[in-house]
Amino acid sequence: MRLRRVAAACVAALLAAQTAPPRVEVAEGEVEGVSLADGVDAYLGVPFAQPPVRELRWKPPQPLSRRTGLYHADRFAPECLQPLRGSRQNHYFGEEATSEDCLYLNIWAPRAARQAPVVVWIYGGGFNIGSANMANYSGEPLARDGVVRVNVAYRVGPLGFLAHPDLTKEGGYGGSGNYGLMDQIAALAWIRRNIANFGGDPANVTVVGQSAGSMSVALLQQSPLARGLFQRAVGMSGSPFGGMLSPVPLAAAEAQGVALAKELGASSLAELRAVPGDRLVAAQSPRSPIVLDGRVVTGTAEAVFARRAQADVPVLIGYTRDESFRPLPPVASRAELAQAVRASFGARAEAILAAYNSGDARRDAADIARDASVGGQMAGWAMHQQRYGRAPAYAYLFTRRQPYAAGVTFSDHDPATVGAYHTGDVPYWLRTRDALNLFRTTRAWEAGDLTLEREMSAALLSFARTGRPSSPSVGAWPAFKPDAPALVWLAPESRGMAWPHFADLALFAGVPPAPRTPARARD
Repeated sequence: MRLRRVAAACVAALLAAQTAPPRVEVAEGEVEGVSLADGVDAYLGVPFAQPPVRELRWKPPQPLSRRTGLYHADRFAPECLQPLRGSRQNHYFGEEATSEDCLYLNIWAPRAARQAPVVVWIYGGGFNIGSANMANYSGEPLARDGVVRVNVAYRVGPLGFLAHPDLTKEGGYGGSGNYGLMDQIAALAWIRRNIANFGGDPANVTVVGQSAGSMSVALLQQSPLARGLFQRAVGMSGSPFGGMLSPVPLAAAEAQGVALAKELGASSLAELRAVPGDRLVAAQSPRSPIVLDGRVVTGTAEAVFARRAQADVPVLIGYTRDESFRPLPPVASRAELAQAVRASFGARAEAILAAYNSGDARRDAADIARDASVGGQMAGWAMHQQRYGRAPAYAYLFTRRQPYAAGVTFSDHDPATVGAYHTGDVPYWLRTRDALNLFRTTRAWEAGDLTLEREMSAALLSFARTGRPSSPSVGAWPAFKPDAPALVWLAPESRGMAWPHFADLALFAGVPPAPRTPARARD
């Protein structure tokens, strides 16, 4: 009888242990997450800094104090204050809750992990929108394969990227702006201090970003404040190389801040801090988000690398075939293409037209627009890392047009023309394709999409583990070499190949950038 009671007690204890929420001790106290059915523990909405509200608006993220009691990390925190997506947009994932109180992490950890590689995601959105909670960015799928996945939230829009003369005076270091980048750095520092308790290896952190997130990764690689906080870098479709999206001088950014304050009727910093956040988000004054503040951003990308002041870590970078930050007008013939190129590129036009002459005017227009912007940015990153660093660079070109559900329409996206669009590669890297059918069926996925997802996620995971990407079809990816530039062509049948139009990228060097406008990008 006694043995039966003991056995029953043991079974009860075992069941309780299996169903009890996971708990982790961090520097600020104990955190309780949720156990998922697939062997992953999730800790959602974990704070890494004080809420940047009231007097902390436009200040560097402040450290948290030790708290008493248990912190329940069982749901997403609000995303940082921003314009919301409509439910008919392409990348709508239902995260409508917003707040200035938004400096939180989402962490997915394999159960019983020990010293697992850590993969940190930084979202895009033109530094104006974005969320660590988006289903498209979920960390659960890759965590199932043995890495600790972390999504970082950071301030966006004028709340995260605003310079002003009074903020410069208050800051005490001769600069202002870049608060969203400071948030990213603070989150990485928190990860270094605490991630071992989640089973992650603080000495093996890969920071990954797309679009503005990719620009952030490049800026983190250059920032002295981020040195030592990560060991590998992945950038997808965006960098500050090439001048088009370079940081602006402090004086110019401060003048933009003064104009924004005038638009809002604020005559002092105190009044500006009292303006309701929704009015700040709706302000229309032009704003260049990244600033040469001398502390977070100390120079142009080219200058920082030329003096070998970057973090010399392996980089995996690339872009998609049909994206551009500088699109040409629609063209239907070679004559229309020639007219558009001459209007945009002046004296360079004839050489560009000669180099991009496939016989398909629409294809040539897309390739020119891409290479004049994001293609050149990513090539510049690879070239500077190879020239001024010892760690290798690896590159890719994503070419898959996603298969759309019959008859599906979007408010911001035309399936007939977008091709391999900006951000279209993300769900393959992160294994989150199902997120695009979360609220309605928008994609009719095919076997080739699963093959490509396996190829890309395997490359990302191997890079996080070893610093060298490898995948089933390609094997070990080729490192970038300027005398024989190669990349991986990502498609249902992926392969290594010579970098398309690599020599022609020089034709776009020094072309004046497109005029800066208030950030309203959607990723």
